[in-house]
Amino acid sequence: MYSLPETAEAEARWWQGLVRHLRAEGVADIPERLTWPEDAIAHWRAPDLLLSQTCGYPLTHDLAGAVRYVATPHYAAAGCVGPDYCSRVVVRTGEADRPLAGFEGRRLAYNGLGSQSGVHALHALLAGATELRDDPFFAEAMACGAHRAALAAVRAGRADLCAVDAVTFALLQRHAPAELEGLATIAWTPTAPGLPFVTAATASPGRVEALRRALAAAIEDPALDDVRRTLSIDGISVLPSEAYERILVMERDAVARMPAGLFNPRH
Repeated sequence: MYSLPETAEAEARWWQGLVRHLRAEGVADIPERLTWPEDAIAHWRAPDLLLSQTCGYPLTHDLAGAVRYVATPHYAAAGCVGPDYCSRVVVRTGEADRPLAGFEGRRLAYNGLGSQSGVHALHALLAGATELRDDPFFAEAMACGAHRAALAAVRAGRADLCAVDAVTFALLQRHAPAELEGLATIAWTPTAPGLPFVTAATASPGRVEALRRALAAAIEDPALDDVRRTLSIDGISVLPSEAYERILVMERDAVARMPAGLFNPRH
């Protein structure tokens, strides 16, 4: 979920390390290379899915009952604490002194409607920070397909604000800092459990445990230290089954206070 062209080599090495630990756990049918599906939902729902990463919003909505939760990685990034993460609310530096409420009626850039970090966490933040309202907060919104593209839209003046996953922002700070010049963080969204690793819904409990052991071993593997640093991975947790319900509660409360959402979906 956090793939960048700048980190492609590290991602490939991380996968090779995982393959080694998966084989040590007796896991069979392991692809030698990572795949990058065009249809993410179909990929996650595949009956032969070995291991993938998704967002908490799809996990609790489109994928509910369609995948098995494996574990939640930790990231070394501002805004992340253990398995929890949040989003930065980003604007151009020239408007950094404007309060969040001052962006009412402006233009939002977002990655996609199914994003907890780009849409739903921001909805929760604004619902808790503004008066009860029946109309959308933003006058316009543009779907950009990725956090990186949403940041570019704000920087170029095509939009005025975006909410960006704290991990994505940290990776760009490290690997593409020029893309963040002229941008400022004016707020942070509420936290939620981070982007989980999942496997096929048909996976046996034994297979899930083997995946967890392999991931834990890869996290502790000294040979992968530099890879983990490059990808900002610094731990892993197996959360209780109800942990991701926090996303559902956040959404329910936001809809109750701001039922029209952030913007009219036709934009």
